This record gives sequence, C-alpha cells and structure tokens, in this order.
Amino acid sequence: MADGTDPAPAPSADKRVEEQIAAWREYVSRREAIASRDVDELEDHLRGEIDRLEASGLAADEAFLVAVKRLGALDSLSREFAREHSDRLWKQLMFADAPRESRTNALALAVGLAVGSALAVKVPALFGIGFGEDGDFYGRYFALLVLPFLAAYFLVRRRSALTTIGVVAAPFALATLVLTLYPFAPDAATLVLAAIHTVVALWLVTGIAYANGAVRSPRARMDFIRFTGEWFVYFVLIALGGGVLIALTMGVFGAIGLDVSWFVSEWLVPCGIAGAVVIAAWLVEAKQAVIENIAPVLTKLFTPLFTLLLLAFIVAGFVQGNLVDPGDGPEVFGQRDLLIIFDVVLVVVLALLLYALSARDPMAPATWFDRIQLVMVLAALVVDVMVLVAMIGRIAEWGASPNKLASLGLNLILLVNLAGAAWLQLRFSLGRTPFGRLERWQTGYVPVYLAWSAVVVIVFPPLFAYA
Repeated sequence: MADGTDPAPAPSADKRVEEQIAAWREYVSRREAIASRDVDELEDHLRGEIDRLEASGLAADEAFLVAVKRLGALDSLSREFAREHSDRLWKQLMFADAPRESRTNALALAVGLAVGSALAVKVPALFGIGFGEDGDFYGRYFALLVLPFLAAYFLVRRRSALTTIGVVAAPFALATLVLTLYPFAPDAATLVLAAIHTVVALWLVTGIAYANGAVRSPRARMDFIRFTGEWFVYFVLIALGGGVLIALTMGVFGAIGLDVSWFVSEWLVPCGIAGAVVIAAWLVEAKQAVIENIAPVLTKLFTPLFTLLLLAFIVAGFVQGNLVDPGDGPEVFGQRDLLIIFDVVLVVVLALLLYALSARDPMAPATWFDRIQLVMVLAALVVDVMVLVAMIGRIAEWGASPNKLASLGLNLILLVNLAGAAWLQLRFSLGRTPFGRLERWQTGYVPVYLAWSAVVVIVFPPLFAYA
C-alpha cells in the first residue's frame, strides 16, 4: 500500500466456521424448551463431527456444512437450521465478501417487468386485436408476449453473461418466426399443437436463464424443477385472489348500474395473468422458506390420492373389457377425450414424482412414502401401456394425425421415463441404490421433453401440410 501498511487479511476458514457455529448456536438457543446444557451437548456433537470430517480430508468450511447436515438427521432443530440457512451458508462460506442484493431492488425489478409484461399483452390492441375477440391470436402468441419478461427477470438477477442471454433469446426468436411464418390452415391441429408445445419449450428455455446457463448441472435442473412446482402454487394462489377481485369488481360496479365486463375481459384478466407470471417468480425466491413447508404437505396429500385413482382406473379398464375395439361391449380406451384426460393424469403423476424428489432430504433413508411413490409409478406405467395400446389401435383403424402422433410420442417418452424411475425407486427402497441416481435420472430427462416439444413445434406443421 502507499502508506506502507499491509492490507487487512481476509478472514480464515476457521474463523468463518466459528462464526457459523455461533449463528447455529444462537438459532438453537432461541427455543425456550432447550436448556443451555442441551445446547452445549449439541455443540459438542457438532464440533466432534467437524473434527472427524476435517481429519478425513475435508476443508473446514465443507466440514461444517456436512456436519450440520448429519446432525440434522438426529436433531430436529439442527435440521430446521440447515434447511432455513443452507443457501445462505454456502454463499457466506464461499463468497464471504460478496455484496448482498437488496430485496427492494428485486421487488422493483419484478414489478417493472410485470408491468412490462402486462403492457406487452395489450400492444396487439393497438392494431385492433382484442383479448376477448381474438382468442386464436393470443393462444398462438401469449407465451411469446409474457415469458421473455420472466426470462429477463432471471437474467438480470443472475447478472448473466452475454452468451447465456444469447442462448436464451435464440429459441424465443425461432419460436416467433415459426408461429408467424408457417402458413397454418384455419383451425389447424398443427397450430394448436405448436402453440401448446411452444409454452412447454419456452418454459424449459426460461429454466436456462434460471440456472444462469448451468444446463449440465443436475442440481441446477432440480432447482428449476423445484422452482416450477413452487411457482405453480403461488400462481394458483394469485389466480384465486384475482378471481375474488374480479367478482367484487363486477359486483360493486353492477350494484350502481355500471357494466365493467369489458374492462375485466380486456384489461384485468390478460394484464393480471401476464403480471402474475413474473410476480409469482419473485414470490418463490423471496418467500422460499414458507413454500418449502407447504409443498411437501401437498405432495404427500395428493400422491396417495392419485395412486388410488390410477389403481381404480386399471381395475375399471379390465372390468369393462376391450381396450381398442369395443365391439358390442362398452368402449373404455377408444374414446379420444378419455385418452387426453389420462395423458394429463400421467403428466400430473410425473409432476408429483418430480416435486417429491425435489423436496426430499437426499441423505434420508427410504420411507413408507417412497414405497407409495413406487406403487404410484408402477400403476402409472400400467396405465401408460394401456393408453399406448389404445392409441396404436386408433392409428391402425383411422390413420395417423398430428394429435395422435404427438400424444403417442409423449406417452412413449413418459413410458421410458417412468420405467427408469420405477426401477431406480425400487432399488432405492431396497437400499441398493443411492437417492442421487434417481434424482439424476429425472433431471437428465428434462432435455428430452424440450427436444420433443421442439419437434412438435418445428417439424409437425410441415410434415402434416400445416393442417
């Protein structure tokens, strides 16, 4: 230095660990039911585990994190501490001097982009395209009007590099060109399929922004899966609140003789949906500790219910009879609407499985809930096979169509995904496979869904003459 003094030394790893132990002790001591001597005993266990881990070759920072994790298996307070502070601990230990981003700045960014998204949805109105009257236009372009703002939220928050921004922006541009330049026929099935799969593809592309370009990281993929489930919960809650707001708005103005249905349909609904997409994402990141307590409860509630639904469907299918050609008997699987419903059910089952994995403690042994999940996955596999048989029969009888082939492709992908999950879930339940393999199998399958969605959007329309 110019004045001849040495710069202040960076805090050592041991000092940072002592600070974290102090934070852990303060957290545990908050409970009035925990005596001081009990806290001392827990701290002795923690320090002893840190010493053993350091002796095995781990750095002090790493040893603390692993020790807190292991102690959490024995002590509920330590487990709560690890769950609540794990992300903060990693950042403090690895980036001790990194400045923290203000929550106010994140909220301002989210509100600004939510307003931008709402305005983008109303831009077509300048050209005479109304939300209520031109449903085909908004069905085609709604994702392209809204999801770029959600992707921008993550890119700005993560301070992403230009390379990541380009990787995220390219699919949005390609989807815009495809949906605009392809000469779709009126009421084309390929257009409906392209619009639906564009939403799926661009949501997964938004995941690249969420992961800040770390697309090869299984942990980053699982984090995005967790975010997707949490985002859906918040979005539904916002939608329910919005429904109450709409009802009150129409009721209040209707009581004084004013019809505001035009305002609700043309402004409140489209702008509210567009803005809620971004605000829900902000809520997930700002209130993550709260939703992580809600989501496992929802998963454990609906997993047994969907397991019973699938088992009941299997029994009903075999009792009712023929899968494909009903003959003189009742038709079970030949009905198009029924096949669509159970495609949706299979997707929900996969979502339940993914979200249960994302909310699970990877170090915990197999439990009764893991075995229920195994039954659910096996039942879903049976249903998937039954639906595939019905689809192949429909294609053989009436020929191929965009809808049939898109559904067939999805069910084949689900079949492989669920089969691998069932095998690994069985081995994990028997204690023969670590949980990490099951998690990596599911996260490794995410690009498959992105690739299939891209095929349906880009390849199907010209393949079926845009009909």
